[in-house]
Amino acid sequence: MKNPVNALKQTSARYKTLDAKDRKKFWIDGLLNNAIYIILVVFLIYTYMKNKNIASVSSAVNLLTLVAANLPMALGIGGCIVLTGTDLSAGRVVGLTGAISASLLQAATYINKFYADMGEMPIILVILLAMAIGGIVGLVNGFFVAKFELHPFIVTLATQLIVYGTCLLYYMLNGNNGQPISGLSDKYTNFVKGTILPKFGGQSIPNYVIYALIVLAIMWFIWNKTPFGKNMFAVGSNPEAAKVSGVNVFMTTVMVHTLAGITYGYTGFIDAARIASNTPNSGQNYESDAIAACVIGGVSFVGGTGTIGGVVLGVVLLRIIFVCLNYLAIDQNLQYIIKGAIILLACSIDMRKYLTKK
Repeated sequence: MKNPVNALKQTSARYKTLDAKDRKKFWIDGLLNNAIYIILVVFLIYTYMKNKNIASVSSAVNLLTLVAANLPMALGIGGCIVLTGTDLSAGRVVGLTGAISASLLQAATYINKFYADMGEMPIILVILLAMAIGGIVGLVNGFFVAKFELHPFIVTLATQLIVYGTCLLYYMLNGNNGQPISGLSDKYTNFVKGTILPKFGGQSIPNYVIYALIVLAIMWFIWNKTPFGKNMFAVGSNPEAAKVSGVNVFMTTVMVHTLAGITYGYTGFIDAARIASNTPNSGQNYESDAIAACVIGGVSFVGGTGTIGGVVLGVVLLRIIFVCLNYLAIDQNLQYIIKGAIILLACSIDMRKYLTKK
């Protein structure tokens, strides 16, 4: 990630060399390129004026927990976007892995236990299983994208339908007949929603916030300190040039999607305990939030551009928007329209930056 102080100095030095006409263009470009951030700041100020509770400690903790819940998936899907792709199957993978995690970690005394004759499985085995299932879906996505050069949109649309169908069938097993899976083990819910941190302003911070920070650290290391991370950006920038340079484009593409799938599986495991009552529609449209967050944070669909810090910023800003919408009591249906507008605006700004540079 670039040093913001050095970047500011370089921008200031460049500005001083411009004539009056170019300085005007410099300001216009700056306003247009950062329009979404300016709009967000204005929207946040407006929300505060309407409802000052948004600045409360409870609101801050709520925002932190929402960011922690959504960050791992965004980090995974961010790698797919770096490769100029996307992943439409992400939300359904969360739903499937969440259903499997919940069914395996129900309380032994729960009357409607999904697996009536099975005791509580070790939590570590279930989380590994969820991540493995997500990784397998990601592996399939990556294989078809890399081997047959299919567009990720088509491949992940297909796997989205396959995973969703599998999830629906899973809910029908053992006489469950599509009913929500609940009655989770206390060990499971305490592992995810319990707290080992001291309270902040009287508010408890759940354990999954800590887990999200661990995932963040791992992904930062992978993106910035490993040959795989360098290869990912090289392939995203120019796959042909990367191939000539000795990068295994096929393996890199497969690994990026597999790693993304692993983050979806982890998210499913966490989400199942967070929502407590899992249905076949759990995870629906999660991928749209993750994609929007990545684009807002500067991960470009042009390819080869993005940072972990940018993804974090994008998730935080997007969650702030949704929190503001709730404080303003905006209709839930209208929020879908706003989400779509945000994605369209962010992508348009991103493409404008690319065309301007080009």
